[in-house]
Amino acid sequence: MLKPGEYVVCAVSGRPIPLDRLTYWSVELQEAYASAGLMTRRWVETHGRA
Repeated sequence: MLKPGEYVVCAVSGRPIPLDRLTYWSVELQEAYASAGLMTRRWVETHGRA
């Protein structure tokens, strides 16, 4: 955390995600995502298709 606040920014969409609604997080990349679809999109970008 760089500074305390009430939200984090989605790594893919740039949308703010209120901390109490943060559900999708990559431990490996230390990134937050606004939805499962955006999290999957980022995983494919970083890992390629299996």
